[in-house]
Amino acid sequence: MLKGSGAAIGKARKLRRSMSLPEVLLWRELRKRPGGFRFRRQHPAGTYVLDFACLEAKLAIEVDGEAHGRGTNPVHDEARDEWLMAQGYRTMRIPAREVLSDLGAVVTYILAQCQPLHRPSDGPPPRTGED
Repeated sequence: MLKGSGAAIGKARKLRRSMSLPEVLLWRELRKRPGGFRFRRQHPAGTYVLDFACLEAKLAIEVDGEAHGRGTNPVHDEARDEWLMAQGYRTMRIPAREVLSDLGAVVTYILAQCQPLHRPSDGPPPRTGED
């Protein structure tokens, strides 16, 4: 489980009260536990705050507005993604305009990313290079 620093926890509490419209719309769907997955909003992780997280699937979901492509934001986002990867989490970046234009497709895409690649009942993945 990802743990947040004290500063990140305080920031997460504030961000929960001031979510953007795309975040609010997506949260309305994710809080219903689609596919049986539990999502958290504005989840503190280290010194970062994730827009949404599915801890079971080890998936961080970031809703990116236009500002994410400007200034030092791409560098900051890359550092966060690398830190999350080191913790065993994948980061999924969704443009805010996609949430606004086709929320259903976004939720479907998120659920597809939450599904494990290999279920325990399927056995281990096949080894490559062996006969």
